[in-house]
Amino acid sequence: MTRALILGGTSDANLLADAAARAGLDAIYSYGGRTRAPAHQPLPTRIGGFGGANGLAEYICREGITHVVDATHPFAAEMSRNAVAACEATGTPLIALERAAWVKAAGDNWIEVAGITSAVAALPENRARVFLAIGRQHIAAFGTKLQHVYTLRFVDPPDGPLPFPDADVIVSRGPFTLAGELEMMRSRNIEWVVARNSGGTGARSKIDAARELGLPVVVLTRPELPDRPRAESVAEVMQWLGHRACLGA
Repeated sequence: MTRALILGGTSDANLLADAAARAGLDAIYSYGGRTRAPAHQPLPTRIGGFGGANGLAEYICREGITHVVDATHPFAAEMSRNAVAACEATGTPLIALERAAWVKAAGDNWIEVAGITSAVAALPENRARVFLAIGRQHIAAFGTKLQHVYTLRFVDPPDGPLPFPDADVIVSRGPFTLAGELEMMRSRNIEWVVARNSGGTGARSKIDAARELGLPVVVLTRPELPDRPRAESVAEVMQWLGHRACLGA
């Protein structure tokens, strides 16, 4: 009997949960706990960390997990590394549902960097209006360049003071459209964009909008992760789990 653990928190993970529920698959959906109001899932759901790779391994054994799907964000490197270690320790099959990274296209003005420190350094010294589209976990480092006016977008309202005195905070959950991103950037006179190379279609509209407006984009490249089997679609993962993907309305 298959009993799957979906390490989720992304739109792809949500689609996988829906397909698993439609197929009648015995599966558990796990949120990392960073979002205060996570989207409802059609599967039994747990919220919170496991306590590192050892804690995840103990959970796999305790719950009788036979397969693990890492459908976390491409930048959730610690969780992905823990999943690899835990599955190796328990002999549990693992696959990553990982969207393809964005590729620079004609007209893109990208400055590709590896890490937050390099992203901060890539911003100009002169005052600029910056759309900081990297989530709330890594914004503190940009407090060293307070000459800029930052626009931030979060799923949840900030639960404490921000490192910027006059930040413009947008609370909204994607996916976002090209028209919406163009309106947002134009209305705020955005001059620079900082974004992670998340890949997929749900978050790409800000990259397309920056290209259309001729804006420079500081693009954080993905962290290096251990080798593991990977798939780019829900259908591939469902086939790996031994089920058809039921994606109809």
